[in-house]
Amino acid sequence: MKSRAMRRFFVLWFLASCLCFNSVLRGEETKEPVMGYGDAVAYGLVEGVTEFLPVSSTGHLILTKEWLAEEKTKEAEEALDAYLIVIQFGAILAVALLYWRDVWAMALGLLGLDPRGRSLARNVFLAFLPAAVLGPFLDEIIAEELFEATPVAVALLAGAFLMFGAERFRARRESVDASGPSPGLERMRPGSALLVGALQCVAMWPGTSRSMMTIVGGYLVGLRPAKAAEFSFLLGLVTLTAAAGYKVVTKGEVMAASLDFGPVLFGCLVAGASAALAVRWLVAFLSQRGLALFAWYRILLAGVIFALVAFGV
Repeated sequence: MKSRAMRRFFVLWFLASCLCFNSVLRGEETKEPVMGYGDAVAYGLVEGVTEFLPVSSTGHLILTKEWLAEEKTKEAEEALDAYLIVIQFGAILAVALLYWRDVWAMALGLLGLDPRGRSLARNVFLAFLPAAVLGPFLDEIIAEELFEATPVAVALLAGAFLMFGAERFRARRESVDASGPSPGLERMRPGSALLVGALQCVAMWPGTSRSMMTIVGGYLVGLRPAKAAEFSFLLGLVTLTAAAGYKVVTKGEVMAASLDFGPVLFGCLVAGASAALAVRWLVAFLSQRGLALFAWYRILLAGVIFALVAFGV
């Protein structure tokens, strides 16, 4: 089922890539680029691989920008920071195609044609609600105060210890009740969905990881790892669409003035392709290994960042 969706996705990816390079072949992009195709590939790979892994895609993108970018004007910096959110459209497309059956069920549910889809859509909406309320108020503060290496490192380290605690909690719970599969996502209680959504708000701090917080939230409300990851993907479909759309509306003119369309689109396409592969891998990995490996990675990366900051690199 998902293999067929993967094939469709990569066919669309190839066609869109051809359109993306068309403007270059016609020589339309003439101004000095703030972001070229090489940077777009780097940002796309980082976004796609890390968006749904519990390691913080925004944190990795901020670090990538600091180590890739040359000195830029204030307007160019603002445009690039906005693009680091907009690039999530690629990952959104990957999840929409891989989980199209659930997306379709939710659409039918909203029309009153699918009871399971209606319950699933309700839970996704309730989990999205806290971020929808808090996000617009905190957006500027986060962009001004936390889009730097040190806050990212602090969040990476704190998140690692939270993940170790979540894994111990899950192990104790499953040792008591190891029978039976995880309940369906549509059977979550409204309060459980709201709890997952409240935890997602913590991930507004770059370096925390939206995926990590929602998977941990899934553990706390009784979901097994694979189901917790799937709910994280579906919630991300709504949350990331809202966040990226908000940036397009509020910063679209700034991005249009500073960034060429070709690299912008191609970065999103690279993000989509790499996200599709990462999503398939993550569900299988979490079912067998849990979150511990990602926690150790976060500790290692945080240590590297603190060292680089200390030495002024």
